[in-house]
Amino acid sequence: MQIDPNEHDRFILRQRFRVVVNIYEFSLPGPDGRTPGPPFLFVRQKPFKFKEDIRFFADRELTVPLLRIQALQRFDPRARYNVTLADGTMIGQIQKVFGQSLIRSTYRLYDQDGAEVATVTEEKLAVALLRRLVGFVPYLDNVADWLPIPYHFTFLRGEQVIGSYKRQLFKFRDTYTLDLTQDPERTLDRRLVLAIAVGMDALQAR
Repeated sequence: MQIDPNEHDRFILRQRFRVVVNIYEFSLPGPDGRTPGPPFLFVRQKPFKFKEDIRFFADRELTVPLLRIQALQRFDPRARYNVTLADGTMIGQIQKVFGQSLIRSTYRLYDQDGAEVATVTEEKLAVALLRRLVGFVPYLDNVADWLPIPYHFTFLRGEQVIGSYKRQLFKFRDTYTLDLTQDPERTLDRRLVLAIAVGMDALQAR
């Protein structure tokens, strides 16, 4: 049975390492809140594309498309990315806030009509600066993703916190927990949430 993301508030995202493509899997959390259940959504990103195109599928064989992230411009750090259903129906857009992201990664989420519905930003400025500092240290940058540095983001609507996106430390595979329980009325489309969760990882080539 296909899971409808808009009926849930918590998700776990895991990355599978592949040489040619990036593969991500979404699951609902198990009883302990951290262990993933069976995957229900599979994401494929081909690297080295002139125009970013990330596909979401309902099956492990990647034959049943559900969602898509596609860049509107090429090589533009301020570009918006359309998030659509397989038939092209618009769900919304995501955009990296280039200036702010030089210090603290920040994204904007838009609905299908282009209205801003939320921002997503790194939770702590000090940690954001530390991650950037590690990237400038010779040789250390190659193993930066293996260091126990938090990769935590907060979903905001104005000043109100409506969700979080946190990396689980000390995992062999990159594993993240998405928690939107602070948005109990589900005013933020969960499909857009899943899209930005992948986008924050894939579009930064982490």
